[in-house]
Amino acid sequence: MEDGTLNRFLINLIDLKVTPKTANGVIASDTTVDPSRNLWFRRFIPSAPETGGKLPVVVYFHGGGFLLLSPSSQLFDDLCRSLAGEIPAVVFSVNYRLAPEHRFPAPYDDGFDVLKYIDENPLDNADLSRCFIAGDSAGGNIAHHLTAGKGERNFRNLKIEGVIAIQPYFGGEERTDSENRLEGVPIVSKKRTDWSWKAFPPEGSGRNREIYRG
Repeated sequence: MEDGTLNRFLINLIDLKVTPKTANGVIASDTTVDPSRNLWFRRFIPSAPETGGKLPVVVYFHGGGFLLLSPSSQLFDDLCRSLAGEIPAVVFSVNYRLAPEHRFPAPYDDGFDVLKYIDENPLDNADLSRCFIAGDSAGGNIAHHLTAGKGERNFRNLKIEGVIAIQPYFGGEERTDSENRLEGVPIVSKKRTDWSWKAFPPEGSGRNREIYRG
């Protein structure tokens, strides 16, 4: 909205939420990291993992323009369940704080704190030395920043091996060709992306930012 607030009423009508469950050979459960900021993740573990070794780890950040959705959205619950079963892997889907209520660097801080939690609370069947940071759209942006700054973080067990960025959401002060092609398109239009880039950075700052260092 023009006053910088966001009404999620309409999107919540179509954003079907699902509770964690065992389905399609994958067990899902929720874990709270910090209740004061509603920081939690949904963990997906194959119910019959391959014998003979631990599973790689995927830490997933959902899309939504930094503004919308969560790991309990059916879209992302289904996706992460499929990743866990088909790779197979232990998948952590992160519920990070959303803008405009929580601006930069809130989602990056939340992501880093979840990585620290995973590092300090290793699972018996998870190989933390094979950890991949993944995400789509805004989640791809978060995954990029957390991976790019990995050398400045000291984890005891967790080792980031790579990033899986699915149509990552980037933007700067200078227009790109891909942004210009959004003129007039439905849903992800240039007008809507411009609004999200106003809602996400700190008040009074622009789009251009350096790599998040934590």
